[in-house]
Amino acid sequence: MWGSAITAYLHYLGFMLAFGALIVESQFLKKDFSLESAWKVVIADAVYGLSATMILITGIVRVVYFGKGTDYYLSNSVFYMKVSIFILVSLLSLYPTFSFLSWIKDLRNGKTPSLESAKVQRISWMIRGELFGFTLIPLLAVVMARGIGVF
Repeated sequence: MWGSAITAYLHYLGFMLAFGALIVESQFLKKDFSLESAWKVVIADAVYGLSATMILITGIVRVVYFGKGTDYYLSNSVFYMKVSIFILVSLLSLYPTFSFLSWIKDLRNGKTPSLESAKVQRISWMIRGELFGFTLIPLLAVVMARGIGVF
């Protein structure tokens, strides 16, 4: 019983941390920003990556060990939509993450990365897309838990 509760808690905590990290990224990502703001974006993205990994691992553990049984999930179309959105959000996060990682050398040398407006705009839209995806996943979880989508 404790294992199930702790796994569920870590799963939900992962969602909250991921969402919060994306909000921080969106708030501090600007064309002209300070060295401190750039570091906040890089650190928030690291938190995002760790929390997304936590969501994935705890999600798998919940399906295999603590949920309604693997057969239930694998025979539910909403489960596949939920997983597809998680994969899409993960893919959307790659471009921003690689961009932020490319800043680290300059940041360590005390240089703020210079960004083109178009790149800032592109990354900002991707972060918004990730946030939107993360708002849909809990909705699909609630729908799935009510037995909708079983074929």
